[in-house]
Amino acid sequence: MMKYKITVSTAPLRAEGMTGSGFEEDMEGSEMAQCPGAAALALLDEMLEITAQSLVHTEVAEHYQIIRELGRGKYGHVVLVIHRQRGTPMALKLLPKAHTKRHTFLYEYCVALSLATHPAIIGMFGIAIESSQHYGFLFEPALHRDLISIIKPHDGIPEPAAKQCTTQLASALEFIHSRGLVYRDVKPENVLLFDPECRRIKLTDFGLTRPKGTRLKLVAGVIPYTAPELSNTTSAQGLPIDTSLDAWAFGVLLFCLLTGYFPWEQSLPADPFFEDFMLWQESGLDKDLPRHWKRLTVEAMRMLRSLLALDPVQRSPVSGALCYVNCPWRVENWRGEEQAVRP
Repeated sequence: MMKYKITVSTAPLRAEGMTGSGFEEDMEGSEMAQCPGAAALALLDEMLEITAQSLVHTEVAEHYQIIRELGRGKYGHVVLVIHRQRGTPMALKLLPKAHTKRHTFLYEYCVALSLATHPAIIGMFGIAIESSQHYGFLFEPALHRDLISIIKPHDGIPEPAAKQCTTQLASALEFIHSRGLVYRDVKPENVLLFDPECRRIKLTDFGLTRPKGTRLKLVAGVIPYTAPELSNTTSAQGLPIDTSLDAWAFGVLLFCLLTGYFPWEQSLPADPFFEDFMLWQESGLDKDLPRHWKRLTVEAMRMLRSLLALDPVQRSPVSGALCYVNCPWRVENWRGEEQAVRP
């Protein structure tokens, strides 16, 4: 979606580079067949086979009138189109064939289609196409852009809106997890808005979603949403992924909504902001509280500390945030010092 830079305490709030190229993965072999996401993988394989056989071959202009671009990413872009015969407005995601494997496109489409029944996950039209230049699929358009577009520097979004986002996203992520999948791409850019107050939001973009137990090896840089167990993994076999990865990224997202900036640039001890957070997590003492957390209430800090537990075994599930939606999250009349930009 549209870029919206926030250069506050640690880094721009839009974290570039959280793409599939950051990890190598292993989804094959008997080990994967016995993992917690084996049933999900089997279902997706069946959907892929059926979709590959029924893929519509057509040029976009034959059936759809392109109105305008809705968003653009590293591997493709989304346009608002109108069906020429029915007049139905739709969002069309186009992935260049020159840079996209057919299986990659079919996988993302099938994952999105399998999850589209949830009210906080983007609805699909069940139409996948292949043109001479692109692969594409159609989904419901969100005309109010994405969550990143309303986050204000040093401020975030209004607390009621943050709580509405929390409730809907927790429900969507729980649904994804119940299907044996890990979303792996929780960030404001992937939350589409259907009204400016966040009464209705939807999760989108499932290109990184994988079955639980898929082994991942980090091969590119660490970003704020990367859980520390992935940031520090040195295993040649990779780390089997779990829903705790989504809980960590969800915690980072909530911090961004409440403050308008990242809690750290990288989830590594070399990052001084993350080092301060580690010290506070381990001690729990008020004197160790990082200064840019002081605008949050005790309840909000408790919620985030639980979602951002350094040990994934101790980390709260995403639903844990729902225990705090009736509590205040921001300290009233807080007037803290502006956070210094990292040189």
